[in-house]
Amino acid sequence: AAGMFLRLLSDIQWRAAHPKWRRMTSSQRSTSTTAEPHPVSLPAQAQVVICGGGIMGTSVAYHLSKMGWNDIVLLEQGRLAAGTTRFCAGIVSTARPVSIERKMAHYSNKLYQQLEQETGVQTGYMKTGSISLAQTQDRLISLKRIASSLNVMGIPCEIISPKKVVQLHPLINIHDLVGAMYVPEDALVSSANVSLALATAASRNGVQIHERTSVSHVTVQKGRVTGVETDRGRIQCEYFVNCAGQWAYELGHSGEEPVHIPLHACEHFYLLTHPLKEPLSSSLPTIVDPDGRIYIRNWQGGILSGGFEKNPKPLFTEGRNQLEIQNLQEDWDHFGPLLGALLRRMPGLEALQIMQLVNCPESFTPDMRCIMGESPTAQGYFVLAGMNSAGISYGGGAGKYLAEWMVNGYPSENVWPLDLKRFGTLQSSRTFLRHRVMEVMPLMCDLKVPRWDFQTGRQLRTSPLYDRLDAQGARWMEKHGFERVKYFVPPGKDLLDLDHSKTFYKPDWFDIVGSEVKCCKEAVSVIDMSSFTKFEISSTGDQALESLQYLFSNDLDVPVGHVVHTGMLNEKGGYENDCSIARLSKRSFFMISPTDQQVHCWAWLKKRLPDDSNLVMEDVTWKYTALNLIGPRAVDVLSELSYAPMTAEHFPSLFCKEMSVGYANGIRVMSITHTGEPGFVLYIPIEYALHVYNEVMNMGQKYGIRNAGYYALRSLRIEKFFAFWGQDLDAFTTPMECGREFQVKLEKGMQFLGQEALLEQKQNGVYKRFTMFILEDHDTDMDLWPWWGEPIFRNGRYVGKTTSSAYSYTLERHVCLGFVHHFDEKTGEELVVTTDFINQGEYEIDIAGQRFQAKAKLYPFSSLFTQRRRKDEVELSGYQRE
Repeated sequence: AAGMFLRLLSDIQWRAAHPKWRRMTSSQRSTSTTAEPHPVSLPAQAQVVICGGGIMGTSVAYHLSKMGWNDIVLLEQGRLAAGTTRFCAGIVSTARPVSIERKMAHYSNKLYQQLEQETGVQTGYMKTGSISLAQTQDRLISLKRIASSLNVMGIPCEIISPKKVVQLHPLINIHDLVGAMYVPEDALVSSANVSLALATAASRNGVQIHERTSVSHVTVQKGRVTGVETDRGRIQCEYFVNCAGQWAYELGHSGEEPVHIPLHACEHFYLLTHPLKEPLSSSLPTIVDPDGRIYIRNWQGGILSGGFEKNPKPLFTEGRNQLEIQNLQEDWDHFGPLLGALLRRMPGLEALQIMQLVNCPESFTPDMRCIMGESPTAQGYFVLAGMNSAGISYGGGAGKYLAEWMVNGYPSENVWPLDLKRFGTLQSSRTFLRHRVMEVMPLMCDLKVPRWDFQTGRQLRTSPLYDRLDAQGARWMEKHGFERVKYFVPPGKDLLDLDHSKTFYKPDWFDIVGSEVKCCKEAVSVIDMSSFTKFEISSTGDQALESLQYLFSNDLDVPVGHVVHTGMLNEKGGYENDCSIARLSKRSFFMISPTDQQVHCWAWLKKRLPDDSNLVMEDVTWKYTALNLIGPRAVDVLSELSYAPMTAEHFPSLFCKEMSVGYANGIRVMSITHTGEPGFVLYIPIEYALHVYNEVMNMGQKYGIRNAGYYALRSLRIEKFFAFWGQDLDAFTTPMECGREFQVKLEKGMQFLGQEALLEQKQNGVYKRFTMFILEDHDTDMDLWPWWGEPIFRNGRYVGKTTSSAYSYTLERHVCLGFVHHFDEKTGEELVVTTDFINQGEYEIDIAGQRFQAKAKLYPFSSLFTQRRRKDEVELSGYQRE
């Protein structure tokens, strides 16, 4: 193929310019996998060893060398850029649904634009723009949401009519389109050449690159990387970076201490054609037709078109014998539906000559987001892999963030959505990955409305109450592999109807969740919250208290039985975790964290707690079922079940004590509900869970008890202005920025992590403020709903984004939470955000391009407002459930 010829040509040009390279590799460039003689031996040691010479490995090497690290060895088992990178379609697109992915793609685009000038290697960069087509109104809404986000990032983007599509790309059939999104700065590149350009620059900065060198495993001692074993000897190193693409999983499992990297390869097909009679202009925009499941770009006067079929073919990557990916088998039957979609979209192609059908592996991850970051079990072991077929779009930005992470200890943006530690070992089962990627690949094109759930790999981690709740109409979602209830469908509701309520507008569960919220406010509800992460930390002396006092920002030296809400901050004062800690005894503490903190929090504490055999940390998540009793009658239910007074004078707020409930002993009861409503959480040893649940439900009948789910919880906590970690709080948000100064022991003269950053903010002010917005002119029944990520405008200027939102059944309005920044109107630099700045602005929230007026508040509504009741009062008998 001509593309291969160009690829080899660029290879030859590049190596001719690098005598060092000619020494390093044999002049014979065979594609066989037999090893060739290596004139240059490997170094005995290096600071960093990178495994993988595709776009990811070369990008990490390039960015590390730019940041001043140059004692780096990059190893590639075959030839540079000969894996998935070589077959990549070369489309650089910023139109991504997740904020951090948009930022990575935007940076990549800017980097590739100047790479040829910097290195002298032709990268084939061509700014063509891209057009995403919408065949349905829902698809157009999803494009409008992305367009809103791109515009506030300063990336030009517009929603266009089908007629404008034809003006930009005359061969496109528009009869079934309702609109499209045009991003004029999207680009095309030759991905293999971009890799070679990055390698060239890295090599000039001192990075050593060795081809035809396989890594067999990484050695780890005392939880730290110490070296790498290869087929050409050992290299001692402090850092190892696994950029092995589809082999990353295999390589992660090859050492004595496995590093779980959940990804799996699928076959990915695209078509190459000969040039058209009138060759396509090289500046024609790339077409993305998600409803047709295809993309189309120009390729040397012809076209390149591929897609994401509904029935993907997973590839097992067992055995790494195929060092460079050869073109796998053509499968025209399999490609048929995508070819049909292409011919419908470009009917003029009927007579086109096809050059070849390319079939190459692409790695996909369990949640369609790439994997980056440090292993939770091996310090110095970093990973960058699993690009879900967007490797060239993310390559530059992902390499930059990982390099920053290694050099500075943290990246410059919040990359938690991509962090390896969002997964546990449970996501690395081969069967799970095979099933999940068969769902993930079609999802690349499927319309994703808010709150959709994966269907595969479910019912993996469940509460002991799963079957009981399921039988009562529970509808489930999954977090960190754990099944959690969204809401309960009352008897007689059309279940099928509810399961298909996928919409950007008012969802079918609106009234169901409303009645659950009402029950929480007026009677008592039970929510199973067993998925929360639970650690016990204890010591023989004062070691536990002393260590935790330094690692947590609130004062934990409280009387036994008290519960402290505290942040676990980093050096910059940002929230690595937001948790509740109960002091069980003088020397033991019980820590409750969000569900997805299980791996991250454990790794963070392990790294920082002293290595002392008298200090013990245990993950007890699986030992306890947690029942959250929310509502004014929770007191009555519990006091009757335990024969103990539970009123405020006997059981004050934020208190914890072991009690018996029914026949069961040793139940930890905490007066906290994570919602701002009155109530208790019961931590029940799992063997008693069913008994206690049944007792609570039976006793609660006379008080109108009912089950509730997480959607009700979300509505309650958002109207009370409660921030949640992972949604509102992250490693770049401090207590000072979200009104939580009162949870920080700044005045107590105690040293703690993040203290200096907070003192500086206290003195100089903050550059963003967590704010609550109540939508004013929004029609809940007719208008699009806010979810999260919507741009916030103050006096017509962009000031930030929402982080979470919910309908408040009490205020009968939508409430959005988000951060407000203050940008200088002339220079754009960030200024201090004052209370006056927040209070004196006129605000609007942008939902898919439509702006709604909003009222900003820095404090939740007083109880005066919450006396308002829903118009459609539900009779108390409505609470009785069979």
